[in-house]
Amino acid sequence: MHITENKKTYINLEKSEIMKKELIFLGPPACGKGTQTTKLAEYLGFPHVDTGSLLRAEIASGSEDGLVAKSFIDKGNLVPVKLVGSIIKNRLAQNDCTEGYILDGYPRSLEQAEMLDVINSEINGETKVDFRAIYFDLNQDVLVSRIVNRRSCPICGEIYNLKFKPTKVEGKCDKCGGDLIRRKDDTEEIAKARFETYFEQTAPLIDYYKTRGVLYTLDAEGSIDEVWEKLLEIIND
Repeated sequence: MHITENKKTYINLEKSEIMKKELIFLGPPACGKGTQTTKLAEYLGFPHVDTGSLLRAEIASGSEDGLVAKSFIDKGNLVPVKLVGSIIKNRLAQNDCTEGYILDGYPRSLEQAEMLDVINSEINGETKVDFRAIYFDLNQDVLVSRIVNRRSCPICGEIYNLKFKPTKVEGKCDKCGGDLIRRKDDTEEIAKARFETYFEQTAPLIDYYKTRGVLYTLDAEGSIDEVWEKLLEIIND
């Protein structure tokens, strides 16, 4: 099925049968969910709610909450549940999330998942919702390689990879021309710490959403376009 046909199918379903679509992306660091979320948000016209960007904005503001969040992120640990929950709720309550949203990077623990249930319930009220948790499944060796080769633009936030998604001009962002940087947490040592945190606290979410019958597993191996086609199949299922 062509992409245009997929989009038409999904939009018709949304307008005729459901009022709101809530999508959350799950998966370990560097599994590719951020890239696919951006594409899907543009494709569907839903806001891409990136928890990492929200937290970085809070940190950049120099607020007390931002400083607390930074102290956890720098160690590769999760930010306190109540702090993240408050930031997420404020974002999901905005008008552009009325018809649906794509949430990336949250929840990251069972406690956060339960909090998200409460947040959605308070915001949605009696609104009919189609909720789906999409899990990006990928081999850990590939994940480590993606992390150590990742580069990002400090100006526009675009992310690249020296092996899987190189820039047209070495060291320069394709979108804005900014000088790319390697984030200090994109090292093998910190990557392993993040994996330990993920598998200890976040992996149980797979069973949580599977039990509720809303989990969709995506094979995240392959090129960006190949994973994109797999994602469209899930969205239009």
